[in-house]
Amino acid sequence: MDLSLLSALNAERTARRAVAVVTDLDGGAQRLVRAVDLASDELADELSEGFRTGRSRTVEASGRRYFLTIHAPPAKLVLAGAVHISQAMTPMARMLGYDVVIIDPRTAFASPERFPDVELLAEWPDTALEKVTLDPFTAFAALTHDPKIDDPALTAALKAGCFYIGALGSRKTHGRRLDRLRAEGFSDADLARIHAPIGLSIGAISPEEIAVAVLAQITSVRRQVGAAGPAPASRPAAEASA
Repeated sequence: MDLSLLSALNAERTARRAVAVVTDLDGGAQRLVRAVDLASDELADELSEGFRTGRSRTVEASGRRYFLTIHAPPAKLVLAGAVHISQAMTPMARMLGYDVVIIDPRTAFASPERFPDVELLAEWPDTALEKVTLDPFTAFAALTHDPKIDDPALTAALKAGCFYIGALGSRKTHGRRLDRLRAEGFSDADLARIHAPIGLSIGAISPEEIAVAVLAQITSVRRQVGAAGPAPASRPAAEASA
């Protein structure tokens, strides 16, 4: 691999951006394609499939063979709320390959005893999220029912373009949540990205069943839509005019 291409590849991987190396198997030439630029590439459909599944493969186009080497960051799951659902979700998510981070300022809940071997930040979201990178390869779920915890975290997830954003609560609770977020300057298009009530509709009742429903929904979004990332939310008007 050419040194300049390797340097560019390493820079993209360090920044947690999806990128592919396209190798012309008939001629040997190589090029780099970032996920954000694939729409203009001649192999856009094939690359899109690769970014969606995370699988490298050989493809054919215009009578030539190419090998697509996909480099996608490890998926991350950030949970606002050290609650019973989080306890059930964490081991399941780790089995699915997610790096799990839990944020909750309530130290009685956010304890190593309840969440062993997990990155646990017993801080308010405004502080905790300075230490956590939210990006298009991150799934985020707000699980506390407490606006003081959930709303700032949802705001950060929307701005970061997390590939999945979900929030626990009834439709009535979510309606009030949307009103608060609209007041912060988010558009209806931005807010439509929040899955609420959270999880697939499977009649889940127990924390374990709700965890299954949420992870199934996250998987559906990741594999059917892709985690190369929706665009970050439009900047609230107050920020745009600052």
